[in-house]
Amino acid sequence: MAEKLLEVRNLTTGFLTEKGFVKATDRISINIEKGKTLCLVGESGSGKSVTSLSIMRLIDYAGGVILEGNINFKGQDLAAKKQEELKDIRGNKISMIFQDPMSALNPVFTVGDQIAESLRLHQNKNSDEAWKEAIELLRMVGIPSPEIRAKQYPNQLSGGMCQRVVIAIALAAKPELLIADEPTTALDVTVQAQILELLQDLKEKLGTSILLITHDMGVAAEMADHIAVMYAGAIVEQGTVEEIFTNPSHPYTVGLLQSIPGFEGERGGELYTIKGTIPALGNLPQGCRFNPRCPHVMDKCRQVEPGDIQIGSEHFTKCWLFEDKDQAATAGKGDRIHG
Repeated sequence: MAEKLLEVRNLTTGFLTEKGFVKATDRISINIEKGKTLCLVGESGSGKSVTSLSIMRLIDYAGGVILEGNINFKGQDLAAKKQEELKDIRGNKISMIFQDPMSALNPVFTVGDQIAESLRLHQNKNSDEAWKEAIELLRMVGIPSPEIRAKQYPNQLSGGMCQRVVIAIALAAKPELLIADEPTTALDVTVQAQILELLQDLKEKLGTSILLITHDMGVAAEMADHIAVMYAGAIVEQGTVEEIFTNPSHPYTVGLLQSIPGFEGERGGELYTIKGTIPALGNLPQGCRFNPRCPHVMDKCRQVEPGDIQIGSEHFTKCWLFEDKDQAATAGKGDRIHG
């Protein structure tokens, strides 16, 4: 079995609001193995970004609080550490690519200076060494004429190039874990494909583990080794990419997969959508949090929230349809909820 680089256990994070404490993540448990990619998928507002900020302990600066749980990175519990103790880990052993590259870069410094700063801080490089390595990093992430581009400012580069610069900064310290929060959201489809190919290439060449956050199941299919499906602050299903795509168990996962546009549909026909909207985290329904939108809802779903039910060696779901383990084992390719 592959070695686990990161183990998150029962992570509950929230924010103090006028209406009281609101849980943005509720007992999240995920693993990331060395050299593997875990995709965290779900609709906007499901808690994906809060999960990533909690792992980095940047949630502290956003007014959030880790209420309970453990974030074990190579035997160290990041949730229990003080901010000053995280300096050798954050930006060094764990790096993050944020959603919007233009807001992640400082407009008054050249992109070369911003990469070099990371090298000076985390790799103890002198100015000349840092500048030369910054140019090599730009070359590695596919930016043409890196010697020229290094002297330019973010507003002189395209969105795709800025995202490559952000990736170069994240890779400057040669991190063991790279967290990418919707790294292709603001880019056109051609550049999106290039960025995803770049991340895959870097994983294979450097052996970096990746936590990739996305709402796009097509991206997850291409990039993931394992997938965790998140809904309203909770992980409702997780498993290998093969298990999730060939045998989805949770009705929400099935809905996400059915929402992927295909070539076989009738021209001008309606796209599939999941009825309803994701609930407010401060006003979750009783029982299963997906029950108001679920086409297979039962009375029990409205009363009791399900825990993790194992339906495969690495496949877990939070759905009462699989309460009977014998039935779950013989359910075939999700026959009980498909159709």
